Amino acid sequence: MTLIVFIVSLIGAMAIGAPVAFALIFCGVMLMTYMGMFNTQIIAQNMMIGADTFTLLAIPFFVLAGELMNAGGLSKRIIDFSIACVGHIRGGLGIVAIVAAIIMASISGSAAADTAALAAILIPMMAKAGYDVPRSAGLIAAGGVIAPVIPPSMAFIVFGVSANVSISKLFMAGIVPGVLMGVSLLITWLIVVRKDKIESLPRASWPDRGRSAARAAWALGMPVIILGGIKMGVVTPTEAAVVAAFYALFVGMFVYRELKPADLPKVLLSAAKTTAAIMFLVCAALVSAWLITAANIPNEITGYIEPLIDNPKLLMFAIMVLILIVGTALDLTPTILILTPVLLPIVVKAGIDPIYFGVMFIMNCCIGLLTPPVGVVLNVVSGVGKIPLGKVITGVWPFLIAETIVLFLLVLFPQIVTVPANWFY
Repeated sequence: MTLIVFIVSLIGAMAIGAPVAFALIFCGVMLMTYMGMFNTQIIAQNMMIGADTFTLLAIPFFVLAGELMNAGGLSKRIIDFSIACVGHIRGGLGIVAIVAAIIMASISGSAAADTAALAAILIPMMAKAGYDVPRSAGLIAAGGVIAPVIPPSMAFIVFGVSANVSISKLFMAGIVPGVLMGVSLLITWLIVVRKDKIESLPRASWPDRGRSAARAAWALGMPVIILGGIKMGVVTPTEAAVVAAFYALFVGMFVYRELKPADLPKVLLSAAKTTAAIMFLVCAALVSAWLITAANIPNEITGYIEPLIDNPKLLMFAIMVLILIVGTALDLTPTILILTPVLLPIVVKAGIDPIYFGVMFIMNCCIGLLTPPVGVVLNVVSGVGKIPLGKVITGVWPFLIAETIVLFLLVLFPQIVTVPANWFY
């Protein structure tokens, strides 16, 4: 019965238009009332505990790093470097979008920020060169969702705090799956782009490529500093976030000189708004998470799926389908915060590595960013590229299917994630 109260109260609150954070608090209140333990102090204490976590300091700094990267010209130089390297190939601008998405993912970790930067620069160029605009927008959206999978990733930080697992290990385990998502997009793009009558860009000379690489060197150095620092134990993920923010500030203001002091208030305000939304969600979710445990909901769910416990792959397949369905209605962070305390005990009981599960969970949530009716990244591309949302949805399907195939291949062959993760970490 507690499971029914949990589901009905959560879905009911969201159905009437309540923001997810308030829906989570309402869900907690309903559970407390049902169990006869209503106490406002429990809500307040768990919300305070949710915010009072050192690891979560990484979130505002990575958000700020992404904003500074876009405002300071780092994103633009990464795209220019990609154009110089592969822009001359047939379908080259699409390849540029994929390469740039992977590089930018290793810097900001924000799907929305990366997608906005790519869409603003590449969609007009692709339209002018004769590419199918909805398909191009779909590719950029699908490339943008790689950002939360490749480290540094705010999604991994939120999952690591919720599941109490190593964020550094999650970071390293996400590298190969993120690259595989990019490879799947590349293969799909090369197949579908054959239909377009497009103009290839002129081949850049080697001296031009060298100059482009030199201009982008400072931007390309950021992932080396972040991941290298974490891998060598010089910095924690939280400290790496601080380094990333100051590095982006320094490069944008003093090297590229595109970030002016007058721009800082706008950048800081944008980062603060994003951080506030994420942190309030985390705090509200801690109330529900505590009550989910108190109400013994994971064990109740385990009773329903007991036959799958002895078959980890079948269990993972079922969980991935569940997350795909939930992801069509919820954004990435709420999905993590709602489902992690419910699913993790089941996964651990089945003997599945929590790090592997975390990577698969985040990949699945990222795919949810491409699915209507919510589809946050679809809305970003639609708004930035000034393309009707329906056309973006039409264009994204081949790439959505490709990334979903990668997800389920990793369910069948988990060693693709676990073995390289041990190399990196």
